[in-house]
Amino acid sequence: MSDKQQSIIGAGVPRIDGPDKLSGRANYAADNLPPNLAYGYGVFSTVASGKVSQLSVDEARNMPGVIDIFHHGHFPTLYHTPSSLAQGNKVEETRLPFEDERVYYEGQFVALVVADTFENARAAARRVKVTYSADKAVANLEQGLEANGTRAGSGNHERGDAASAFDSAATTIDVTYRTPVETHNPMEMHASTAWWDNGDLTIFDASQGVVVAKGALSKIFAMPPERITVHAPYIGSGFGSKLWTWPHAIATAAASRELRRPVQLVVPRQQMFTTTGHRPETRQRLRLATDDNGKLVSLRHESINTTSFTDQYVETCGSVTKSLYSCPNLTVSHETTQVNRGTPTSMRAPGAAPGLFALESAIDEMADAAGVDPVQFRLDNYAERDESKDLDFSSNHIVEATKRAAERFGWADRNPKIGSMREGREIVGYGMAACNWEALKMACDARVSIRADGTAFASCATQDIGTGTYTIVAQTVSDVTGIPIDRITVKLGDSSYPDGPVSGGSWATATTLPAIAGAARNALDEMKRYATGSNGAFAGVSGEELEVANGGLRNADGRQVSFAEILEAGRYGSADGEAHTEAADSKYSYRSFGAHFVEVRWDPGISHLRVARVVSAIDVGKVINETTARNQVEGAVVMGIGMGLFEATEYDERNARPVNNDYAEYVVPVHADQPEIDVILLDYPDLAFNEYGARGIGEIGVTGLAAAVANAVHHATGKRIRELPITLDKLMDDVPQARSA
Repeated sequence: MSDKQQSIIGAGVPRIDGPDKLSGRANYAADNLPPNLAYGYGVFSTVASGKVSQLSVDEARNMPGVIDIFHHGHFPTLYHTPSSLAQGNKVEETRLPFEDERVYYEGQFVALVVADTFENARAAARRVKVTYSADKAVANLEQGLEANGTRAGSGNHERGDAASAFDSAATTIDVTYRTPVETHNPMEMHASTAWWDNGDLTIFDASQGVVVAKGALSKIFAMPPERITVHAPYIGSGFGSKLWTWPHAIATAAASRELRRPVQLVVPRQQMFTTTGHRPETRQRLRLATDDNGKLVSLRHESINTTSFTDQYVETCGSVTKSLYSCPNLTVSHETTQVNRGTPTSMRAPGAAPGLFALESAIDEMADAAGVDPVQFRLDNYAERDESKDLDFSSNHIVEATKRAAERFGWADRNPKIGSMREGREIVGYGMAACNWEALKMACDARVSIRADGTAFASCATQDIGTGTYTIVAQTVSDVTGIPIDRITVKLGDSSYPDGPVSGGSWATATTLPAIAGAARNALDEMKRYATGSNGAFAGVSGEELEVANGGLRNADGRQVSFAEILEAGRYGSADGEAHTEAADSKYSYRSFGAHFVEVRWDPGISHLRVARVVSAIDVGKVINETTARNQVEGAVVMGIGMGLFEATEYDERNARPVNNDYAEYVVPVHADQPEIDVILLDYPDLAFNEYGARGIGEIGVTGLAAAVANAVHHATGKRIRELPITLDKLMDDVPQARSA
């Protein structure tokens, strides 16, 4: 294998799907326009709690182009799914569309108009008249606690006696943090295009998990899964909101079956705030204690998150707390409370993102109380092994990540005195936080074919959600076979391909690549059998004597024959290989690690706060593609800035209605908010995890970032903001040093 091929893993290879996206050839869910297509448009509840008492469709039915109007009194019988990830049939909102007349949240589907054009469907939907019998709505976490109390959640952990150790400790803190609802808002809105052919369902869906979607639809429509095909070749991101099937996709498929023609439904932006998930609101209490030497002796992390009245969703805020720091006495608990909102769902780094805001803010407060520099405090307390599982980490370079980022950032120049660092009118604040995320690897199947024209074809039912999966699959095939990237075709996002994982949880790369590599090797084994057969180019030679070289095979004497020539000699069309790989074992604790360092600038004269600079050092095992990996961290950093300074879905406390459910008022970072971002990728292969040593990188960059911002804000202003986002009203009453700047 040439040096060039040896370096294909880790190289910053341009995305092979880039030309299709730039040219408009990339086909998204709503781009599919089969003949005789009808269009659906939803009618959405305008109350958050109650029931539909009357629904009149007469005026709407007489509107131009209307084909049918579905609602709880006119909808086919469907069936519940067990909603099991293990069984491959998970949904997040388990209630079926139009299941009954009950309303559980504002924006819930109460009817679906289908017409000959999108415009006619939308116009008619606005003429559907719905009368509600409204109940008093539970609008937020505090109202949920008062009205419903809490339910126990999952992911809890306890070791030692945290309460007793806290009571006898030298230094303690007891603080509470709050995070709001965040909404995913990917560029591509949720959409489904479905049709039936002789009892077989085909659906193009904006889905991060086509195999699980197929399994869920199989249960809901009570039909064999092999009669369902789910396509998602391109996805305009999802951030977790597209992991599981939502009511709109089910309603689209059902309407198509009833009308015997294709139906397409695109969820409006406003309803993407209500009916396709969100990160739930949390309240987190942390009690930390240290001994006289600044070592943690007690840590309690108790969180409550909002969930819907139809489903139990647990935001496991303490998932990182259990193992990031060494502490003999620790308690992590999770509870939920019901509110009148749609069912929450995974949002980038679920649990860990809000959890590390609280934990890493509390660690900073604990360091301050103990009189220890925040970086040194973390270095003194990082866990060397996973104390929650009593297992060694498979690979952990968080100490190096922290030190390298601190050096690159210039932490040694930080004056710890609040408000003391200034440049012109601006007060400069430095803050940092650790970041952490679990490393997961699922079972996976893959297929690779080496073709007679010298090209290769790879397929797997996993998805590329915009992160570069197409490209790293091609890199893997090239690495094994020596075939150049530009001669490799990759097909993903089709449930008829070999089963692949959901594209979430940062497990797609670690899961897919070993299966692709195994399939490529099996294809090579078949190629060697062809080459060493009676009519082969290397007849009589053992396959073990042949090595891969420049798109062909070479023997010990240096004679080389291309794959195309080998296949032509035997009149074979291709050499094919399939492979199956299993989920990660439990020999080690598998996690990724890192550290963020943030510089903020605060101008008290005009009340202007900005993130000026971020340095992030990330330890995610082997980096497969330097460009896409760096891009993932940079994007996550920006998302973390949004979490820290801007994002919050707000609800009217009187009626639980979302009041900023559009891009005009739901504030996200724009180009003017982008800081200077410097990403350090440590690149230590974790070979205990998989053969490439790669762990996921999509989630970790957002974890801890909001805390690093909050810690920097405290350094600049003296304000310890414990409730996100850090809006300007929370900073108006500055410390004296800030006012005099």
